[in-house]
Amino acid sequence: MASIRDLRKRLALYLVTDDKSSPEQLLTTVRSALEGGVTTVQLRRKHDDGRRLVELGHGIRELTKSFGALYIVNDRVDIALLTQADGVHVGQSDISCRDARRLLGDKLIGVSTCTLEEAKTAERDGADYLGVGAVFPTRSKSDADMCGIDGLAAITQYVSSPVVGIGGIALNNVKSVLEAGADGVAVVSAILHAEDPRRASVELKQFLT
Repeated sequence: MASIRDLRKRLALYLVTDDKSSPEQLLTTVRSALEGGVTTVQLRRKHDDGRRLVELGHGIRELTKSFGALYIVNDRVDIALLTQADGVHVGQSDISCRDARRLLGDKLIGVSTCTLEEAKTAERDGADYLGVGAVFPTRSKSDADMCGIDGLAAITQYVSSPVVGIGGIALNNVKSVLEAGADGVAVVSAILHAEDPRRASVELKQFLT
C-alpha cells in the first residue's frame, strides 16, 4: 500500500471515465490525458456488461502502468481483481468499505462522501482516500448530492485521509477546491469532453504542482 504522502501526489489529477465514448475513443482519450499529466484513472461505466468492462480494464491497466499512474475501478470488485487494478472506489450505496477490504486485502479503497459524518465513517472503516462532492453542480452525475466548497472544507479540516474533490470541477474553479484543502481533483467532462484532452490535462495539472 502506498504511503500517505505518495498517495496524495498520485491522486492529484484524477480522471473518471463516463459512458458517452466508445471503448476505442475512451482508450485514446485516456492515453492523451495520461500524456498530459493525469495521475489516476477510474474506470466508471455504468451501462457496460462485465466482458466489456474487463476488456476496457485491461486496456486502462496497460496504459496507466506505462505512465506510472494509478488505475481504480468504480464499485466492481470483481473487475478490479480480474484486471489487476490498484483498487476500487465505492459509493454510499455500493459494497461497504469493510467488505471491499475483505476481498481486496491491501489494495486501495476510496469512498464517496458528501457529509462530515460519512467522511468520519469511511475513515473509521479503513478507506485509503475520500472522494468528496459534489463540490459544484455537475451534468456528469445528475443525482449527485451537493456538499459545496464549505462542505469540502469541513471534511478536509477533520480527516487525515487524502481527499479528492469531485463534481463540476474545471479550470475556472479548481483553485478554490485546492484552497479548501483537497489533495487532488477528480474530473470527467473537463478532460473527456475537451477538444484537446492532453492540453486540458496539462492546464489542470499546472494548478496541482
